[in-house]
Amino acid sequence: MNKTVIWLLLALLALPVHAASRVLATGGATTIEGSAGGGIVPWAVINGYGSNEEWSLQAFGSWVGVDDFTLHSTGIGLSVDNRWELSYARQQFKLDSIGGQLRQDIVGVKYRLAGQLLYTNLPQISLGLHYKRHLDFELPSLVGARSRSGVDAYVAASKVWLDAIAGRNLLLNGTIRATQANQTGLLGFGNTENQRHQLMFEGSAALLLTHHLAVGVEFKQKPNRLAFADEQHWRDLFVAWFVNPNLSVTAAYVDLGSIAGLPSQQGWYLALEGSW
Repeated sequence: MNKTVIWLLLALLALPVHAASRVLATGGATTIEGSAGGGIVPWAVINGYGSNEEWSLQAFGSWVGVDDFTLHSTGIGLSVDNRWELSYARQQFKLDSIGGQLRQDIVGVKYRLAGQLLYTNLPQISLGLHYKRHLDFELPSLVGARSRSGVDAYVAASKVWLDAIAGRNLLLNGTIRATQANQTGLLGFGNTENQRHQLMFEGSAALLLTHHLAVGVEFKQKPNRLAFADEQHWRDLFVAWFVNPNLSVTAAYVDLGSIAGLPSQQGWYLALEGSW
């Protein structure tokens, strides 16, 4: 699947620049889970630049490198009518210090319920689901995870305020997620005593310095269910370059806290997205 995504990404980037029906950057980037948003937080936006009665296709690849781990994510997405978003992502989580890797598949769907990012007083509000299935469950089961699969449900609200700060446009996003996942599913779902969903808050703020360049911050609240190690919240500082409607590049400094008992996991994130 990874090679297929890479070839699709290259094919999208080789196509002539697509005339966008929506304003540049309003599709956001692609998260490590495959849905439109920042790097770690899904937003209410629908990926790509298709408007009503249009569709768009996306492919992405991202890399996160911290002290003891590396995460590769690749995926594809389809957006329809600026209303529906379907996505698939494959994650490969490499345990650089101790050896081995963990893999996870994520199938996502998002539906815009109400509002628009720019043109209504009401924020754009979307409902999303992620079905996650772990492919290497032996290690998560050994550290106390109960299940190899789980479902995240979230509702996100996003809004752009024009000329908000020094004449620059400001995007704010808030997401409430119901999740069973340990380390977003990379360490399985639930524990032997508790499989219930927990509500977590995720937030993003992005300042558009130009039509092509944005800087921002993200915060992702995490549950803490596995007794062998604390799970801590995630944060990042990012810069996104929306080259044209076909191409965006995102880089970030990330602080993922303690993972699997290894503290202070800090490093860098880089993502490339092609859209048509």
